[in-house]
Amino acid sequence: MLDESLLDAPDDLVRADRHELLRGAAEAGARVRTAIRYATEAGVTDLKPDGRPRAVLLAGPGSAATGVADFLDALVGTGCPVLRLAPTGVAPAAGALHWALPGWVGSVDLLLIVTPDGSEPGLSLLAEQAYRRGCTVVAVAPARSPLTESVRGAHGLTVPMAPSPQPAADDTGGAEVPAAAPGTLWALLTPLLVLFDRTGLISAPAETLQKVADRLDGVAERCGPAVATYSNPAKTLAAELSEALPLIWTEGPTAGPAGRRFATTLAELAGRPALAAELPEALPAHATLLGQGPAGGGDDFFRDRVEDPARLRPRAVLLRDRPAEAGGLTAAPVARELAQSHEVALSEIEPEDGEELERLAELIALTDFASVYLAVASGDRS
Repeated sequence: MLDESLLDAPDDLVRADRHELLRGAAEAGARVRTAIRYATEAGVTDLKPDGRPRAVLLAGPGSAATGVADFLDALVGTGCPVLRLAPTGVAPAAGALHWALPGWVGSVDLLLIVTPDGSEPGLSLLAEQAYRRGCTVVAVAPARSPLTESVRGAHGLTVPMAPSPQPAADDTGGAEVPAAAPGTLWALLTPLLVLFDRTGLISAPAETLQKVADRLDGVAERCGPAVATYSNPAKTLAAELSEALPLIWTEGPTAGPAGRRFATTLAELAGRPALAAELPEALPAHATLLGQGPAGGGDDFFRDRVEDPARLRPRAVLLRDRPAEAGGLTAAPVARELAQSHEVALSEIEPEDGEELERLAELIALTDFASVYLAVASGDRS
């Protein structure tokens, strides 16, 4: 259960943050700037590709790789398919994941490998398989990791993953930092944005990425631990979702992956279930759940208030990837009306105007902060 008093006790909030997730969220802008520099030093901006790849495949463990692939696919659109390679199995002895390339992959395709670890033997084997197929390999992983050595051996390009600007504290108890932790996404995604700009798949010049870093810094200022809940949109959202089942509705091509990441961070960081779906399909998909709101029957009168916890009530969260005044067709009015008819509360989040990547960064940053506050103020999630 969320301790709302902790949200407005900044020092206690930071002390309760065993994984230093709040610091990770605040450092996202700095991670973007470092990642740009690392990509430049690795030679990404000097590449002279012959043309666009036929297909881009992305491999890596956990939610970090899933998020990177989802965002890249949304940003590229119909220009080129971006496919995530899911692990094909686990070795029984070592418990190590391994991956395999589809049979059609060849020299006109591009394999991306992203990992915050770099010690996965299955990814090293995948890089060697790609080399034998003539497929170009680019990896973003910690410097001097086994994977970077394997990719270099396969004549691929490696970009060191941008580390946290500050070393981790010694009092984390050795707890593993979750893959969905804020900062990790931007450390892995940014070098690939530089690469995709170079190959012509998207427009992400250096000045745009600097604006992304600035937008992330701006959200950190508005949503930091020292900002009171009443004027802090991330703390407010965390409080609204504390005893709810979030139904995350998204509108816009980049809002979709932002909503799916929000559901992932709520589950992985805060241990909270959430469902994400894109409008207008979200409305019929979640209609039955909406019917379980206050207008759909309310609390069980015979429930034991001591032994049986209250059932989670749905609460809708609408994420839009552009301001309402930007115009265009929208299903938002219908979503509002449907939620109101079922007496289900609706929270709306939309970014300030700016370039597509800036707006996306704001959605990610604000929902990351909300997930972190919900995790930290709800107790130990180690």
